[in-house]
Amino acid sequence: MDKDYPVPLYYKVYRDLKQKILDGIYKPGDKIPPESELVAIYNVSRLTIRRALEELRSEGFITRAKGRGTFITGRKEEEQMNVLKGFTDKAKEEGFSVRSLVLENKLVEIPSELVEVFGLEPGTMIILLKRVRYMNDEPVAIESAYLNTSVDVRILNILKKDMSKESLYEFLRNELKIPLLRALEEFEVTQISPSDAKLLSVNPGACALLRKRYTYTTNNRCIEYVRSIYRGDKYRFKIELRTSGAFEK
Repeated sequence: MDKDYPVPLYYKVYRDLKQKILDGIYKPGDKIPPESELVAIYNVSRLTIRRALEELRSEGFITRAKGRGTFITGRKEEEQMNVLKGFTDKAKEEGFSVRSLVLENKLVEIPSELVEVFGLEPGTMIILLKRVRYMNDEPVAIESAYLNTSVDVRILNILKKDMSKESLYEFLRNELKIPLLRALEEFEVTQISPSDAKLLSVNPGACALLRKRYTYTTNNRCIEYVRSIYRGDKYRFKIELRTSGAFEK
């Protein structure tokens, strides 16, 4: 393939280092060789090495510690955005261990911005389930899920469950048999607040992704609104776009 399509030197280095990380040759926490050694190993310029390392850093595979060197952080989890799945479902499919730290699981007065979305009266009580989500014992997201109990009164059973171990979507689909049809999502780039930074083990002000999800049942009622903060160095989203029929052969 390289003979038919010339590949930049930095990309070859990036690809080789990335494969070594994926193969486990370099493991999370390992310190990679300094730039001078990588220059000798790959027989390229220091500029080429730096560009390759920057690609790995932007994808969350490595991190630089001032005065200490460059370390492997692991693989950044990637979520395909064309299927409605919960955090637990997606992480387990990829072979990650999953757990949650429950911060809140209680009844709260419906926020004003959800009154029309949920079709409820102001002052109605709904469930707030707020959790820190972990993959392989590393915090990657903070989720605040507001649940519309008027869709099915049995949703109140969540208050009695240990949601540090259970999947919300499995509970809705498998236990309550509530069919989830679709979800609308919004994304914004944001900065992590000091309180969230402490929960996610990152520096305050670090870049993060704010995700808002509105989930609907088959009778087109909004059953859930979730506001999530994802660590920018540990998670990314992938969207596949298709052309309309007018452009297909």
